[in-house]
Amino acid sequence: MNEFEIEAETRHVKGKGASRRLRRDGKFPGVVYGAHEDAVSIQLGQNDMLLHTAHEAFYSHILDLKIDGKPEKVVVKDMQRHPYKPFILHMDFQRIDQAEQLSLRVPLHFINEDICVGVKQDGGIVSHLISDLEISCLPKDLPEFIQVDVANVHVGESVHLADLVMPEGVVITSLTHGGDDGLAVAQVVMPRAAQVEDDAEDTAADAPEEAAPSGDDE
Repeated sequence: MNEFEIEAETRHVKGKGASRRLRRDGKFPGVVYGAHEDAVSIQLGQNDMLLHTAHEAFYSHILDLKIDGKPEKVVVKDMQRHPYKPFILHMDFQRIDQAEQLSLRVPLHFINEDICVGVKQDGGIVSHLISDLEISCLPKDLPEFIQVDVANVHVGESVHLADLVMPEGVVITSLTHGGDDGLAVAQVVMPRAAQVEDDAEDTAADAPEEAAPSGDDE
């Protein structure tokens, strides 16, 4: 399992001008809140955080954040990136209370695509309809990802939220609020080129046959 340690400092000066100066110095602003404590404004190193955020697991892990040397357990709740330059503008972290449930988006990992029935037998392809999922659990039960098994999916069939095998203690947040467990997560479809070819064959088969020319014209 990946471990992430983040060094941060308390940020005393705020405002757009202060944030611009921070970024010129290779840092950027952030905030830490939650766990029934006051929010704290912080500043973080740009290069270190770019390395951390390059890992998928960073977004679904409990992180070790040290603010002026004081350790906190947090998760990432929001991150703003520059629209076209490779740097981070701002990050929000939520403190962890081990006794309270948290909600967090975790990635979906699609497994057994190479042995999927609809792929091996029917020539289909697996289409991923969503890439992550908001889940709720206690911090100790937080998974790094949720697996989506497509081994037994045929062409034209889908995997739905109701089909997912969730780790113990973990629930899909939307379903606790009356969401649709029939929402499709992945499906197996025919490649577009093959579908166009099939449609063309069907059209040709349905077309009326032309009458043979009459011998009277000879």
